[in-house]
Amino acid sequence: MDSQKEYSIEVAGRRLTIGVGRLAQQANGSCTVRYGDTVALCTATMGDVRQGIDFFPLSVDFEERMYAAGRIKGSRFIKREGRPTDEAILSGRLIDRSIRPLFDDTIRREVNVTTTVFSHDQENDADVPGLIGSSCALMLSDIPWKGPIAAVRVGRVNGEWVLMPTYRETAEGDLDLVVAGTAEKVIMVEAGANEIPEEDMLEAMKLAMNALGPIIDLINKIAAEHGKEKWNLFANDEARAAEAERNAWKDRAYAILRESAKKHMRSRPLMSKAERKEAKAHLAADLEAGLKAAGSSDAERTYAQGLLYGFMNDEASRMILDEGRRVDGRSLTDIRPLASIIDVLPRTHGSGLFERGETQVLSTLTLGSPGMEQTLDTMEFQATKRYFHHYNFPGYSVGEAKPNRGPGRREIGHGALAERALQAVLPIRESFPYTIRVVSEVLGSNGSSSMASTCGSTLALMDGGVPIKAPVAGIAMGLASDEEAGTYVVITDLQDLEDGKGGMDFKITGTSTGITAVQMDTKTSGLPWDVVVRTLTQAKEGRMKVLENMLASIPKPRESLSRWAPRIESFRINPEKIRDVIGPGGKMINEIIGQTGVQIDIEDDGLVLVTSPNPESMQKAVDWIKQLTREVVVGEIFEGPVTRILDFGAFVEILPKQEGLVHISELAAERVNSVHDVVKLGDMVKVKVIEIDSMGRINLSRKRALLGYVDNGEPPATRPPRRSGPGGRPHGRPPHGRRP
Repeated sequence: MDSQKEYSIEVAGRRLTIGVGRLAQQANGSCTVRYGDTVALCTATMGDVRQGIDFFPLSVDFEERMYAAGRIKGSRFIKREGRPTDEAILSGRLIDRSIRPLFDDTIRREVNVTTTVFSHDQENDADVPGLIGSSCALMLSDIPWKGPIAAVRVGRVNGEWVLMPTYRETAEGDLDLVVAGTAEKVIMVEAGANEIPEEDMLEAMKLAMNALGPIIDLINKIAAEHGKEKWNLFANDEARAAEAERNAWKDRAYAILRESAKKHMRSRPLMSKAERKEAKAHLAADLEAGLKAAGSSDAERTYAQGLLYGFMNDEASRMILDEGRRVDGRSLTDIRPLASIIDVLPRTHGSGLFERGETQVLSTLTLGSPGMEQTLDTMEFQATKRYFHHYNFPGYSVGEAKPNRGPGRREIGHGALAERALQAVLPIRESFPYTIRVVSEVLGSNGSSSMASTCGSTLALMDGGVPIKAPVAGIAMGLASDEEAGTYVVITDLQDLEDGKGGMDFKITGTSTGITAVQMDTKTSGLPWDVVVRTLTQAKEGRMKVLENMLASIPKPRESLSRWAPRIESFRINPEKIRDVIGPGGKMINEIIGQTGVQIDIEDDGLVLVTSPNPESMQKAVDWIKQLTREVVVGEIFEGPVTRILDFGAFVEILPKQEGLVHISELAAERVNSVHDVVKLGDMVKVKVIEIDSMGRINLSRKRALLGYVDNGEPPATRPPRRSGPGGRPHGRPPHGRRP
């Protein structure tokens, strides 16, 4: 029986429809969301309590299905969807960062939120509808959550703001912004921009905030009619007693820690992670001793030790709010010591080391041929990508002994942010046809390694001679807040202890002209608008300081590429000649590559790009291709081998794989009785092009090349008279169209 009920509103001229009551009814909460012809199922499910953990076990998944776009996976061997694509992981992270702040982090039951894309119209991105649907599914469920929230995308095309732009409009514009939050507060921001001024970015964000209200009202209406009663964490006496006991333990532990912090945290600046680690050890020792002296149980002491890091976060925030100073002694706007170093590695195509305090990132540049572009095969599109940034975060960067198991969601997310930050300043493909790969190795981390990766990538690109439009720097902004009192203090250059409860991580990258990327998430219930405005203004000042340090190291891109980088020579050929370069089954192009070691890319319009680090090999390949595709002109003289001999003449190869016929009458000035009397197979002979017929066949003359006949074909006065056979043709020459 069909029990589906649908609710719709208009958003940016298209219907946003949420359906409830039909699909995935065993989940705690579920709904479908449709925008255009993009449809997703969003579910929220809660599992059992996980014992022995000290965090909230939330997982958020974004599942792409190739059938949604009517496509089958391109791999010959694997047709089933497997590991999420980078695009799916980034969409999942976008939803995660939006909904996570509104959960009670004391929950120890598994919670999973999943968006599965069922239909994709190739126009409307599924990430924003998926976020809206996830918000609605949580509101429909019995899972405790302080929603709802909504999200919208904003673009700008030809100077005009566009709400919920399509893929095409986003590509044509200079901004791709997603804002999630309530009608009053911003919870999540994600943006890529083409050097947008701060005031324009704020205007776009305000437009997005104004559009959230109707969507939130729709979700509230659906939840009021179909929502379940929320699960109460402390619904029974046992749970309430356990919580009261934990609160008592926390109060006793914090009383001891506050006294200890006066000596170990507040008496002197803790400049490094080592000093903060030492302070934590002292706090732990004092806590253990104090609890033992008070006769605490083993369970209480174990629980109390798990509060240490949270206490240090709280204390760092309290110092900022109450005293206006930070745990390392900096003012609210100070940036840690900076260092920008280029040309770090001898054989890479470019390298840059960026340091900010104890955060240290080494970025390297590799340039490749156009054929090295990455092929993307996703639900949304099939395309190629010429610039990509990879980010590695090994355990040793934070002093942890752990094995490398490949990039996780965090690595992919941070790498994508640094990649997006530089996208706007890269040279266009027509002027710089290289494939560009930058890898950032995080060697030390103490806050915002993604922004350090942005700076390191800029240094590597400039060191490698990539003509970027302008250098890009990044800065991470933090927050200390007391939401109940309505107090918010913005801090520049966020570090580890300052990213706790009541804080934010507001990353902003840009040039001296404007913003190129934004990513914000928060550990509050949302940021008031005035905090957002303050953050962008303060961040610009910090970004300029970072840029100043970077430009002192390298003020502009090098004039030439690294000696180790490959060179690319480009030229155009007649598109109809492409098949001559490729050859049957790729035989010819593979022969050129095999003998020269170059890489060859040929585009449909006849653009040829030859890539090689060896100038001699490159020139050999270029000459070979040009000879293969050269347009022969009447009057040109060539020297080539005789490849075939027939009764009526000889064929001579004048260009690679290109022959012409020397008729017997054109072999010599005197009469020739037999072709073999003049030339033999393999002889090198000089010939002149005397005709190219309507079928493209080339007629040659040896005698005119030797005796200096003029281009109009008239013989010198000493030439013997031409003898003609029947029909006026020279003896032995077959009519056109009968040549073997």
